[in-house]
Amino acid sequence: MERSKFLEAGEIVSTHGVRGEVKILPWTDSADFLRRFKTLYINEKAYPVKSSFVHKGCVIALLEGVEDVNAAMTLKGRTVCFARADAHLPEGHFFLADIMGAAVVTESGSPVGELVDIIQNPTQNVYVVKGEREHLIPAVPEFILRTDVENRVITVRLIEGM
Repeated sequence: MERSKFLEAGEIVSTHGVRGEVKILPWTDSADFLRRFKTLYINEKAYPVKSSFVHKGCVIALLEGVEDVNAAMTLKGRTVCFARADAHLPEGHFFLADIMGAAVVTESGSPVGELVDIIQNPTQNVYVVKGEREHLIPAVPEFILRTDVENRVITVRLIEGM
């Protein structure tokens, strides 16, 4: 499966002030991660970021071409993306979008199912895997043994009742 050029990063939930700033609710691990990007995309249209700051967990951004509150209001409800090429993750890290749909197998190679959803909790994510039945697998090293992003295979250790 080919990776998308853009990754969804949040939603414009409102305007901020009268200069045309937008308030973005980030879907990333942190609002600061979203602030790293010099260009954001809405419907694949590039919007260079003139300035941004974090306020109450959201990113307040002034986007080039959005000159007043009326222009900002037209973007409310839109999904904000960043270019995958602009993202630089530490070694061993990956985007959750890159493992959605991955095959999930046990350490002995038996198929468990397909990763269909990820429940994001404050302490750890939980992988929702559908096969013959649904499995909820905490995304911790005790259960997730390997994540092969390139081949889209996740190797897990299951315990009774999982």
